[in-house]
Amino acid sequence: MTVPQADFHDIRVLRSIGRSVFIDNGQIEQISNNFTHGMSCRALVNGSWGFVSSDDTKDSTRALEQAVKLASKTHAKSPRESKGLSHVEPPLLHDIPLSQKDPNDVPIDEKVELLLEMHQRAKVPDVTSTTVLYSENEISVEYSNSEGVEAEYSLVKTGFAVTAVASQSGLFQMGRRSKFDVCGFELFDKYDALELAEDAGNTAVELLSAKVPKGGRMPVILDQELAGVFIHEAVGHAVEADHVVEGNSILAGKVDSQIAAPCITVMDDPSMHGFGYYPMDDEGVGSAPTTIIEKGVLKSYLHSRETAALLPGTGRPGHARSQGLSRPIVRMSNTYVKNGDSDFDEMLAEMKDGIYLIGSRGGQVNPGEGIFQFNAERGFMVENGELTMPLRDVSLSGHTLDILQNVQLAAGDMKMHSGRCGKGGQSVPVCDGSPHILVSEAVVGGSG
Repeated sequence: MTVPQADFHDIRVLRSIGRSVFIDNGQIEQISNNFTHGMSCRALVNGSWGFVSSDDTKDSTRALEQAVKLASKTHAKSPRESKGLSHVEPPLLHDIPLSQKDPNDVPIDEKVELLLEMHQRAKVPDVTSTTVLYSENEISVEYSNSEGVEAEYSLVKTGFAVTAVASQSGLFQMGRRSKFDVCGFELFDKYDALELAEDAGNTAVELLSAKVPKGGRMPVILDQELAGVFIHEAVGHAVEADHVVEGNSILAGKVDSQIAAPCITVMDDPSMHGFGYYPMDDEGVGSAPTTIIEKGVLKSYLHSRETAALLPGTGRPGHARSQGLSRPIVRMSNTYVKNGDSDFDEMLAEMKDGIYLIGSRGGQVNPGEGIFQFNAERGFMVENGELTMPLRDVSLSGHTLDILQNVQLAAGDMKMHSGRCGKGGQSVPVCDGSPHILVSEAVVGGSG
């Protein structure tokens, strides 16, 4: 198809069928089905983009003409210097995960029965409230562009989350467990949902008797989940190349610089079969692992085709993602710290006194200033190399580069955790992970 006056254009056709069940305190609150079938078109004119989305997938010519007009008007009002798009080879789609148990073959009554049983297992004594969520999504994507690329794929994603709230004498504490993956209903064969539900309830109850720590600078051990969140939030967003181009990254200009301890190697791998998996990004670039940090040295940013052209020599494209039919922007996928050669017991012995932080309850980060603050789910005091008093409402804060340089040891027990990442008003599936890591000094405080 020829579109006049466009330097480049592409088309994505998306078909998505989603289902979810929500159980609130043992009652079926909602069972819903969601269907999306539409098309998005981009056109590049002299460095300016026009973007159009439509639920009419039959008239791509009209949509592209509108995208070209928008790009032309944008360029006329606010001209941008164009460096074009980085060259890429057509994607070779392979090793796409297949659903072993089609969720459509499992009756809704059976799904509800399982979720109600999860509620019962989470409602241990002193748990006063529970919620259980189940979701499944079938996605089909067709992509084509003016360079002759044509590709398509389909995926099934399934997941659940259970939350338990315990209370005593006006104090409330929460435990949460979740698993989301690129697979079908076999998710419940891979993970023991009932055991995880009970664990959520027990965690909430145990936190009622935990203590709030005194704040201060001290050594910390981060478990796999919290260390993964740190890498995603504090490092991953800072290496998204659109932030670098906009001057909103503490890591701008630091490629080939030593920014972390030598035991830290960080990857982002959309080809890994985690919740952040995709066989090609939303610009039709095939997925491949990217080494972000290698033995402490920053090696690459995460790129779209446009940012890779703007920042040559700082990484390959393949990280442009969108929520549904939205405009693709630079995003992470499966981001993790590679295994080191230490272990948890060695870390405790090396630390002697400090705090062990477990799990994540979110937080905030400023990638431009490199300042972050995260809330752990719970923790333990470490005294003379032994875990002692349980802790709650505990936070970790500091400067990204300080924490990276202060990592002393990385264990060999890497685990991944799934979730969703928000940016630019869009939310996409991601995974992050890490082994246990020992940090010689960080700011710890009560977050309650």
